[in-house]
Amino acid sequence: MKSTKEFLDKIKSYKESDKIDLSSKEDLAIGIMNLISIEEHLFFTYEKTKKEKYLNMANEVREMRKKYLAMIVKNPEGEIWCISKHLLAASMRLIEVGTKKNNENKKEEAKDLFDNAFNLWNLFWGLNLDLIGIDDIKQNEETDIKLEKGQKTSIFSGLGRIINKILDCCRE
Repeated sequence: MKSTKEFLDKIKSYKESDKIDLSSKEDLAIGIMNLISIEEHLFFTYEKTKKEKYLNMANEVREMRKKYLAMIVKNPEGEIWCISKHLLAASMRLIEVGTKKNNENKKEEAKDLFDNAFNLWNLFWGLNLDLIGIDDIKQNEETDIKLEKGQKTSIFSGLGRIINKILDCCRE
C-alpha cells in the first residue's frame, strides 16, 4: 500500500480537483449497473423463449455498457476491467436482495447485504480512482490500514470513509 501521506495527498487532490465530476461518474456507474442487469434479463428471456431477438438486444446493450464502463475504467491493467464490471454487478444484486429483505422486515439481513454492497461499490471506486492497487486487496478483510492520526481500519471500512469524502453527490 502507498504510504499514508501519499494516500492522503491523493485523496486531498481528488477532493480539491475541479477536473473530475465524480457525481456524474457515480450516476454513470449506477447506469452501468442497470445495463448489466438488462444484459442478464435478456439472457434469461432468450432462454425462456428461445427468441433470437433477445440475444440481438443483449449485444446492443453490451456494446453500450462497454462504452460507458470505458468512461470510468481508464487503465484496465490485467483483469481490472472485468473485476470492475463484476464489482458493480455484485453490488447491484446485493442491493436488490437487501431491498427485498428490508421489505420482508428482515432488517439485520438487509443491513448486512447493504453493507457488503457498499463495500463492493467502494472497492470499485478505490480501484478506478487509483486509490488502491489490486495488491492492496487481501483475502483477509481485517487487513489494517492507517488513515488519519493513528486510526486503523479494515480496507473496506477505510475505503468507505475515503470514498464518502471524495464522492459528494450533493456537490454540483
